[in-house]
Amino acid sequence: RGSVRYHADSQQSSAQPGSSRHAQSQLRNVASSGAIKKHQKSLSAWFSHQPNEERQFGPSFSLDAVHVDPVIRESSLEEILKPSPDLTIQNQLQQPHRKVISLHNLFDVDACGRQVKNVVLYGTVGTGKSTLIKKMVVDWCHGRLPHFELVIPFSCEDLSHSHAHVSLRRLITKKYQHLRDVVPVLEASNLRVLFILNGLERLNLDFRLAGTELCCDPNEPVPPSAIVVNLLRKYLLPEASIIVTTRPSAVRRIPGKYVGRYAEICGFSDTNLQKLYFQMRLSQPGCSGEESQDRSSAEQENLVEMLSRNLERHNQITAACFLPSYCWLVCTTLDFLYFTRTVPPSQTLTGIYTSFLRLNFSGEVLDSTDPTHISMMKYVAKTVGKLAYEGVMSRKTCFSEEDLRRCFEVEMKTESELNLLEVFRSDVFRFFLSPCVQPGKEHTFVFTIPAMQEYLAALYVVLGEKKTLAQRVGKELSEVIGKVSEDVAVVLNIVSKVLPLRFLPVLFNLLKIFPRYFSRVSGKDRDAIAHTMAEELFKEEDYYNDDVLDQINSSILGVEGPMRHPDEAPDDEVFELFPIFMGGILSRRNRAILEQLGCSIKNLAAFEIAQAMKKTVIRKGRKGLPPSELMDYLFFLHEFQNERFTAEAIRSLRAVNLSSVKMTPLKCSVLASVMSTTCHEVEELNLTSCNLDSGGLRTLFPVLLRCKALHLQLNSLGSDACKEIRDLLLHDKCVVSSLRLANNPVGEQGARYLAEALAGNRSLTQLSLLHTALGDPGAEAIARHLAENQHLQELNLGYNSLTDTAALRVVEVAKKHQTLDKVHLYFNDISEDGKRALDSLRMDRDGVRALVFLTSGTDVSDYWSHILSVVQRNLPFWDRERVRQHLALLLQDLESSRSQTANPWRKAKFLRVESEVKKMLGKLQDGSL
Repeated sequence: RGSVRYHADSQQSSAQPGSSRHAQSQLRNVASSGAIKKHQKSLSAWFSHQPNEERQFGPSFSLDAVHVDPVIRESSLEEILKPSPDLTIQNQLQQPHRKVISLHNLFDVDACGRQVKNVVLYGTVGTGKSTLIKKMVVDWCHGRLPHFELVIPFSCEDLSHSHAHVSLRRLITKKYQHLRDVVPVLEASNLRVLFILNGLERLNLDFRLAGTELCCDPNEPVPPSAIVVNLLRKYLLPEASIIVTTRPSAVRRIPGKYVGRYAEICGFSDTNLQKLYFQMRLSQPGCSGEESQDRSSAEQENLVEMLSRNLERHNQITAACFLPSYCWLVCTTLDFLYFTRTVPPSQTLTGIYTSFLRLNFSGEVLDSTDPTHISMMKYVAKTVGKLAYEGVMSRKTCFSEEDLRRCFEVEMKTESELNLLEVFRSDVFRFFLSPCVQPGKEHTFVFTIPAMQEYLAALYVVLGEKKTLAQRVGKELSEVIGKVSEDVAVVLNIVSKVLPLRFLPVLFNLLKIFPRYFSRVSGKDRDAIAHTMAEELFKEEDYYNDDVLDQINSSILGVEGPMRHPDEAPDDEVFELFPIFMGGILSRRNRAILEQLGCSIKNLAAFEIAQAMKKTVIRKGRKGLPPSELMDYLFFLHEFQNERFTAEAIRSLRAVNLSSVKMTPLKCSVLASVMSTTCHEVEELNLTSCNLDSGGLRTLFPVLLRCKALHLQLNSLGSDACKEIRDLLLHDKCVVSSLRLANNPVGEQGARYLAEALAGNRSLTQLSLLHTALGDPGAEAIARHLAENQHLQELNLGYNSLTDTAALRVVEVAKKHQTLDKVHLYFNDISEDGKRALDSLRMDRDGVRALVFLTSGTDVSDYWSHILSVVQRNLPFWDRERVRQHLALLLQDLESSRSQTANPWRKAKFLRVESEVKKMLGKLQDGSL
């Protein structure tokens, strides 16, 4: 290093003072002409450019708006080379002996007072090295890094692909044309220059003089790796500062004597940084048209609050969010779960995870010095994927060191394989596996995000890595024999024309037997993949779990309520995302991204798996599924992204029961998207108690048009929703014949909208408005438009606080209606006079029957059991005191009617109904009903 400095000083002393002043004057003129400013503008535009995965969130998600600097700790080569301590949460959180240093202070003087010129910034995959460099460049472009007058960034990946000799001057001007007037005077000036070399692990550097010769001339063409080596040696532009980013395994490629400071990016090891990131990210306003207008600031604040509480509990998500990359994944997943409004959704959950891996691995090889050049993602799929798959099959999420050794080291036979494993453990291991935070399991490992285990298990299966030794050997042997047979076939064809030997065709056919046989065996593998998918998708023990989207939401935001006692037995592990990810990985878009990562899934393989799935998945999907399981099936079809397959599956669903499934905007979009693949009529769509609102109805509008029976009870649907229902019923393609809106706050305004719909609708035959807060004004509005309807057969206005006037008005209109023959008016405020007037109605004379009480004159009503079953079914949602009062009135009416008849058969019927009412009253008072 001393000889290098002497050489540089001697060059400077030999230069004439006049030429030096002239060079500096020339540089100032160039700078004043705006060359560097143009360079800054160009760099700012390039480094502010967001990848496709970020652009979906709109321009408000810029690097300046949501960036949080990760923790950077000063390190040393000794610390890097010494064995790492046990990987536990405590060791990650407590590192007080290591000094924290900011990005802008990396080039401050070291502990001995020497000026630092070369900095190595290292970190494992996902800690945010590239993002930090982007932010550093953008800061310089905006004047927030005044220590340097010129910043020149290089990607070591680009340099590794260039094999031609090139000079430093040409290298700079080729990439940054605005600097063509600045580069010639760089060496002679005192300009403070910073070179950024991002991703040094992509380059094979040789610091031996025998391997890389010395070069001090910026105009001399040499290999790109030689330019990097001589810059770091300080033989080329000795006054320039250099910052290098790399993964831990490649740090030792630079001799320690050429490094002034080592610094490690530790990610968000402080939970306050995690909270700050989530607050900034989730509080940003959306900028994507109508979708952004639907984003509720209150909902965003609620998400941030729930996420913060979950982080404070030091759950597993806290360990995951040490890596800024996983913070990105959490925010992207929440955005997908809560703010998806488009039909079809603009992305899939599998697509989010695939894109996440592309952002972090982008086709990198695990070790650039290894001759196999295996991609990092391919290595992960073969090793970590195997661990993930075995965990899914044994329903296990915690893994011991023995489990890791069995999956990673069982096939280690060569030096190359051991070296790859060492690089993986150093650079990638913590990205996928983190220490468990559960008490008593501190020395076991779990997947950083639970869903990542299921994704990698799915990738392992779909890539065909789940093979026996015989299958692996058979595949290799088949390929060898297949290639040989092609060459031999040519020779045999020629020989057979000269020598008429009978055994030659036999030999030729024998050579072809093995590859053909193996192709049939490989076809069996496709059937096995489809069978695995179907078995995992329709596991009966998972039938009554929450749907997978709710499970993901709970894994991120936690479950509100008291924490589980340490001695309490844990719930069984659930892996319902595993088959859904298998389907999602087979979609064309995800296969294209995985191809970039070195994980190839051929079109033929995907086609054969889809064909095999028709025999298994669609057949099992025809069976009656519980609501949450049916939602999972619909989500699987959305993730699969195969319209023809989805259409065939949906055509077999004549009734869709999603009752009690919380229909978020995303689930509504998924349902609408999947159902849109066909045009068949749906016999019944049950959306009872699904938290639907007007937005959900608007999203589902094309689906609702095709449903004959539509159940929308218990959804808090108000007047806005009734406006959507009005538009639905007035549509000329509407086929809804039965509509149930019981237990919704329809109100007077909502009744007006529904009345307008009744006037123009031609398909509706049954309408239930039980307990919808209509009141007399709402009933009057319906009565006014009822005469214009020509098809309604049954109308339920029970439990709506109707008085005699409104009830009789509805009945009077019903008497003149052509088809309406049944009106439900029970549990309303109808007096004795009103009851007598309604009791006098006769079906044969008036053409309508009013269901008001359990009696019909001196006999029991034919509908007494129906009325009591309606009461019992809806009791959890009704005012119990009011129900008790009504039941008491019904009992009083029964006793009065019984006393007026002398027929013993009728008396017996009265006594039976009275006993049922008394039993219901007793249970109501005891609280057991």
